[in-house]
Amino acid sequence: MTRFVARLLYVFASALGRLPWSWQMRLGDAIAAVWQRRNARESRVARVNLELAYPELLPAEREQWQRAIVRTTSRQAVETLRLWTRPHAENLGLLREQHGTELFDAALASGRGLIVAAPHYGNWELLNQWLAFRTPLAILYRPPESPIGEAFLNLVRADTEAERVTQVRAEGSAVRQLWKRLNAGGVVGILPDQQPKAGDGEFAPFFGVPALTMTLLGRLAERTGATVLFAYCERIDTHPDHPAFALRIEAAPDGIADPDPQRACIALNAAVERIARRDPAQYQWTYKRYTLRPSGNGDDNPYRSR
Repeated sequence: MTRFVARLLYVFASALGRLPWSWQMRLGDAIAAVWQRRNARESRVARVNLELAYPELLPAEREQWQRAIVRTTSRQAVETLRLWTRPHAENLGLLREQHGTELFDAALASGRGLIVAAPHYGNWELLNQWLAFRTPLAILYRPPESPIGEAFLNLVRADTEAERVTQVRAEGSAVRQLWKRLNAGGVVGILPDQQPKAGDGEFAPFFGVPALTMTLLGRLAERTGATVLFAYCERIDTHPDHPAFALRIEAAPDGIADPDPQRACIALNAAVERIARRDPAQYQWTYKRYTLRPSGNGDDNPYRSR
């Protein structure tokens, strides 16, 4: 039954993915309007995050940014259905610019292993497809709570490059699998701005606010000697006939592999913050990044009463 329902969802997603780009954009805008009108979770979380991360904004400015974030989030949700259900080779045609690929090629050629840190900025599903086109890799992911959701993801991420991607569940054995791949000179993809479980990270400033931050990326880099690169697919055009993206690959900052986990987390968050500030509307501000608070500082979960 799980696979059957997932297949039905795939058929529905595939139908939406075949709509003209202009229709998909209108559908995304309609969803955003509903979220705003009903003060849905996405609207509330984005508003709280902007209050925390950009306290200097005037209320009218913050409201304008919040609307832009919700609109971009809803458009990307529809856009991703198309990326999931269309041939990957076709999707990669949306990349009109590519920057920093020489860093990627050099890291592969070095044989030291490569960690690709992919923040929730722009369209990370398109980035996954580009990475799979260039090299076999393992991607660390947090599985959906629903078995149907996970079965659906396995379907939509299947394509000609599917056998080149090993999806590693963020569970106990994950570190051992990633360690083995990096020591063999392989490539690992990690979303660096997901909040880890309590006890699995360090608090470090993110937009000036303490945020529980993963130590896994820094530990892997420090102990394997692997190169760390940041990568993202930034939206550079929203033409009604098709969106366009720029692939950007950048060297990680000094300190990303510091043996002190606190310093490594500070460097990690600084890199993600710099990317997110390029265009706040393209960052996933609808994610509850600050749920867990440092012990004893008196702060409560800022999303609890929203």
